[in-house]
Amino acid sequence: MRTVDVSVITDNIKEMCIEANHYLSKDMDKAMKDAAGAEESPLGRQILEQLQENLKIAAGDMIPICQDTGMAVVFIEAGQDVHFVGGSLEDAVNEGVRKGYTEGFLRKSVVGDPVIRENTKENTPAVIHYRIVPGENVTVKVAPKGFGSENMSRVFMLKPADGLDGVKHAVLTAVKDAGPNACPPMVVGVGIGGTFEKCALLSKEALTREAGSHSEIPWVHELEEELLKRINGLGIGPGGLGGTTTALAVNVNTYPTHIAGLPVAVNICCHVNRHVIREI
Repeated sequence: MRTVDVSVITDNIKEMCIEANHYLSKDMDKAMKDAAGAEESPLGRQILEQLQENLKIAAGDMIPICQDTGMAVVFIEAGQDVHFVGGSLEDAVNEGVRKGYTEGFLRKSVVGDPVIRENTKENTPAVIHYRIVPGENVTVKVAPKGFGSENMSRVFMLKPADGLDGVKHAVLTAVKDAGPNACPPMVVGVGIGGTFEKCALLSKEALTREAGSHSEIPWVHELEEELLKRINGLGIGPGGLGGTTTALAVNVNTYPTHIAGLPVAVNICCHVNRHVIREI
């Protein structure tokens, strides 16, 4: 049995919120640079170069890489042999978010009630997803999600007869409908299977997967590559102004589902696709 004081979780999440909002992750940095080299449209290439210059300035001057510093989404994988002490784990996560956004001078975008809409002034509460896994390690993923792209996300409750072609059509429909509103070039997270809420969670966590990586399931790997090619063939391009780089990556997660259903979720993220992962 390993003992972890929840203050350690708070300290790490504070740092991760600040890091995610000021520095592009290594995988996304590579994806952006590769895209700039491959983009066929002169205007598209210019936009990609401008985006990279913006990212360089943000890192150098400690300015957020996007004015929408997002709603904090936190994934926690806790080993079943870990004993948390020192208080509530959930309170510790939210305290980390509060400190990160207030001490890091990040924009506070969370309202305490979806209808009354009074700002909480500290970007809490976070959206937290827990998973209990074997062992005594704790893995934390912090993924601040801006709502320009979040608002473009979709869930499709397909029929089993729709099959793989139906899945492809759903993803392409979501991306076409999003157009320039998701701040392309985008990363497209796709969840297939489970239930209404499970496929959405699958698609959200897919965005935290390394850009350029692929599923170990052969048909899913092929689907990721095909969808990326077809999305980049839509012509939406960087900034929505045309080009051959509409998406930097398509990440697909799957889960078993019911005999009567084929749920598909598409969670789109903008070109910064903020995520930081730490093992504690």
